[in-house]
Amino acid sequence: MKQLFLHNLGWKILSLVLATLLWLSVAREAEIATTVNAPIAFKNMPDDLDISSEMPDRVRLEVRGAPGRLTRDSLAETAVVLELSRVAGPGERTFTFTSNNVKVPMGVNFYKAGPSQITIRFEHLLYKNIPVRARFATGPPDGYAVVKSSFDPQTVRIVGPESHVHPIDFVSTDPIDLSNVIGQAEMRVHINVGDPQVRLNPVTQVQFKVRLEKRDMN
Repeated sequence: MKQLFLHNLGWKILSLVLATLLWLSVAREAEIATTVNAPIAFKNMPDDLDISSEMPDRVRLEVRGAPGRLTRDSLAETAVVLELSRVAGPGERTFTFTSNNVKVPMGVNFYKAGPSQITIRFEHLLYKNIPVRARFATGPPDGYAVVKSSFDPQTVRIVGPESHVHPIDFVSTDPIDLSNVIGQAEMRVHINVGDPQVRLNPVTQVQFKVRLEKRDMN
């Protein structure tokens, strides 16, 4: 055992000295401050609620630490994580950004956020089936008219905060160009809900079928 300990003793001592010097140089680094735009994440969102207020994508945080800890790569995982399990029902709830919900890398300290709080409005989550309507960018070629059109599926499901979903009676397609259609045509078209707080679930496109006939000019 003694021989094993003494083997390359000089190199071992040198490594220990270098490691100690490196630690001391890092430990003596002056603490500096910087800002980082951190994303907001939600944890344990109640299944029957949705957020109806407009939310910022990111929060500006001031963090402090040694220069070597405040590089772009080391701060990439910084985030604000809001725990929502205690949100009991609809209404407004204010969250304060603290070290409890701001996640920073080891060796970095959260100092403050701007803004320091955020108020979120929660509403009941509402699902609704509604019909699809066609929106046309251009009409049929001269002398032709639409005699029949249909969607597959004819209705789609939307979901979102109750106050946003309730007034929506239909959704529209992206503008459809009929200028080069003669006879029958079939195409996939995207759906536009029209409200950023409402989303499609799960269909986002429909199949559009249309039949054109030449009009009687007499």
